[in-house]
Amino acid sequence: MNDPPLTRLHHFTLATRDVIAAREFFLNTLGWKQISRPGNIDIEAAWLDIGDGQQLHLLHVEQFEVSPFEAEFGRHFAFDYPLEEFPALKERLITHGAELIDPIRETPFERFFFREPNGYILEVVDADRKPEA
Repeated sequence: MNDPPLTRLHHFTLATRDVIAAREFFLNTLGWKQISRPGNIDIEAAWLDIGDGQQLHLLHVEQFEVSPFEAEFGRHFAFDYPLEEFPALKERLITHGAELIDPIRETPFERFFFREPNGYILEVVDADRKPEA
């Protein structure tokens, strides 16, 4: 029997009314890096390397409105981050306009949520956590 091929995240795309502001937020808080984007996109856009060859694509959408389902028990995006860097990251997030959100559900490892300036919810999880049983 052949096992199915392993998959991994290549990229995810977020709509925004202000690509430059969104790009700067992620560059200045999470330290992601801007990379070249394809030349076949006829709207304002930015591509960011979020690590391990994975990407975030930011696209300008004039009438963008965030979903009302952005929440811990809704749509959100989670990323590993070194626990010892949480305090500095939280400070940068607040400085750049994010709202910190306490988790609803307790876990045996450290994590927190934040709402970035577009309204998307992101979760930051201790990169060295042990898996939940």
